Amino acid sequence: MMKAHVYVTLKSSVLDPQGQTIQNALRKIGFTGVEAVRQGKYFVLSLAEGLSSEAAGAEVERIAREVLTNLVIEEFTYRIEE
Repeated sequence: MMKAHVYVTLKSSVLDPQGQTIQNALRKIGFTGVEAVRQGKYFVLSLAEGLSSEAAGAEVERIAREVLTNLVIEEFTYRIEE
């Protein structure tokens, strides 16, 4: 069974206050080696049996673009494992 791993993050031009809060918290508890934190969303999609790699990629890209991501402020990447 193929699985798709989809990562959605804010575009680099969009301020990430939650990421900044996480970075500040890390610094306060002693993790000083972190320059920046960007937070996001992670999805795992279990794909139907019998899909070709090409069809799976097209399906996942469409789902990510139309459902999982607000393309005004977010971007996505994905990988498919067989």
